[in-house]
Amino acid sequence: MAFMRIVTGLIFVALIALLGATLYYAFGVWTELGGADMPGWLYGAMAGGIIVSMVVGGGLMALVFYSSRAGYDDRAARSDFD
Repeated sequence: MAFMRIVTGLIFVALIALLGATLYYAFGVWTELGGADMPGWLYGAMAGGIIVSMVVGGGLMALVFYSSRAGYDDRAARSDFD
């Protein structure tokens, strides 16, 4: 059990290091290229796309949880070999 905690901790540290490196690189690229001049409608389209993606993702996750709670997944989880 202690080995699993060590491995989990190492994976966590590696993922945090990758996140930090990604943010560092993204910030460097952003500051090097400068700001992009975009019209207002493009910001609105981007915000709309983000909102639609969040609603679709949230709706699909809600369906997954509903399906699991309602028992629709029980047939798929049963094994004929038991």
